[in-house]
Order: sequence, then structure tokens, then C-alpha cells
Amino acid sequence: MRHPGYLLTILLALMSLTLTAPGAGAVTVYKFRDSQGIVTFTDQPTKGAQVLKYGDNFVEKFDTRVHVETRKHKDGEELVLVNDLFAPVEIDLRLQDLRNVAVASNRVHQVVPARSRTALLDLKPQHGGRMHYRHRLRFALSDPSKTAKDFNYPLPWGAGQYKVSQGPGGRFSHQDEKGRHAVDIAMPVGTRIMAARAGTVVSLDQKQRERNGSRAGNYVRVLHDDGTMSVYLHLRQNGVLVKEGQQVNAGDPIAYSGNTGSSTGAHLHFVVQKNVGLNVVSVPFRFQDHTGVARIPKAGEWLGRSEVATRD
Repeated sequence: MRHPGYLLTILLALMSLTLTAPGAGAVTVYKFRDSQGIVTFTDQPTKGAQVLKYGDNFVEKFDTRVHVETRKHKDGEELVLVNDLFAPVEIDLRLQDLRNVAVASNRVHQVVPARSRTALLDLKPQHGGRMHYRHRLRFALSDPSKTAKDFNYPLPWGAGQYKVSQGPGGRFSHQDEKGRHAVDIAMPVGTRIMAARAGTVVSLDQKQRERNGSRAGNYVRVLHDDGTMSVYLHLRQNGVLVKEGQQVNAGDPIAYSGNTGSSTGAHLHFVVQKNVGLNVVSVPFRFQDHTGVARIPKAGEWLGRSEVATRD
């Protein structure tokens, strides 16, 4: 009988091969059950196999938490930006299709504070009758004017030695702007995850079941004082230990690792992001291990101490 970790080992080996294979673009991975009932993964088309869909893209449902409200007054109306998040947001509000509207500007581009209500524009009719206009709002988390600090991130777990199954720019995923510099670390479900850097918990999800829901599964997002954000993905269902608005220090337990979302196996996806021009993108970072050595993690290397890890 094959060891339970056998299939994960085979998959990691496949990932390692595809990461170093020539050519660009994502690799198509196929999943099938062989004659012995063993689930197998391959990058070769196989009769009866299904294309494995995976990834780390996710949509944080902020539209109801960052929105424009209209306040009527005797001379017209005022547009107010409501930000219910525990983070500042950069906003770009544009008025379109204006008829019978007097307004100082048809565009507002600024950063609004966390947990705030900010008056943006005052609109009045040019003459009698109703005003007509449409507004378009774009926004992104964090203040883009802040300068990212040079920072070495301690490993986001305690004891335990785990393998980097996919590094920056991997061929499975990690190709779009949000995840290009992310890393995947293969680890058993229930490994205790620590905050790699101090900050404020901005958003989270822990309701998704294994291999169900959004592609990224359950997650925790932490905003740092320099405007960057660290994100921890594929966490266990009901395995988040923090709440929105909570201040955490490096080393504080924040969650347990899992296998939720479109995951090829139990692992932690870790990425550092920054708001660049109303677009949240990943940025390069270095992990610093227990020996004090800091480096950009690469696929195939082992990180951490060999002591027994804390799990739940």
C-alpha cells in the first residue's frame, strides 16, 4: 500500500519538472485514477483524465464595503465615499453623461482613510429640473504613496521543514500581476501559521470547504505600516485565529494551513502585495530562516527547522 504522502510527492515532482521545463506559459495538468484506484497527476493527455483547474486568484467582496452614497440637500446632492474597511483605499470616481449638473470637477482621485465617510463632490442643478449623471468608482486597498521598506520576512510557521513546491513565476500559476512573486509551501493541513510581519488584519475568509469555493480558498490579508500587504491563502475551513481590525505582531498565530480552493495539495500560498496605480500587484520579498539567512525562495528548496511542527 502506498504511503499517503506518495501522491503529494509525485505531484511535487511533476511541479518541479514543469517549473524548469523550457517555454513560457502555464502547464496543463491532468488528473486520472489508474487501474489500482490511485489518483495520478500528469502533464501528458491521458484517456479518461480530467484537466486539473487550480490557481490562487480570488475576488475579495469589497463592493458593498467601499461604495458611494448620495446625500440630498436643499440645493442639490452630495456624493460621499463610504469605506468600511480597516485599511485606507485609493479611489477614482468619475462622473459621466452629465445633464443639468453644475459640479466643480467630474473626477476625484484620492486616498480615503480606513473606516471613514468622506464627502467627495457637491452637485447642483444648472437650472430648474432634475439632474442626470452616472458615476463610475474604482478603488484599491492601501495608500500607493507610501514607500515599501526593505524587509526580510521570517518564515510564517514555527517548527517544521517544508518544501517550496512552486516559486515566483511558476508555470502552474503565479503568472499574473497579483501573484507573480508568490510562493507555495507544501505542508500538512493543520500546520499553525504565524504572521510574518506586524500589521492590521484587513480581510479574511474561513467559511470555504476543502476544494470548494473561490480558487484561493480561505485567506488572511495583513496590511503593514509601509502600505504593503502579506496574504496567506488556502487556509483550513474555520481555521482562522484572528479577526478583521486586529493588530498582530510577527510570530502571532493567525491561522491553520489547509487545502481549500483550487489546490493541488495541502499547502500555504504566501504573497506580498502593494497598490500600484489602482492595481494590487505582488512584489518580490525575501524569507529569512532560523539561521538568519535571507533570500528569495526558489522552487524545490526546503525551508524551516526539522523539529516537529505545531499542528491542530
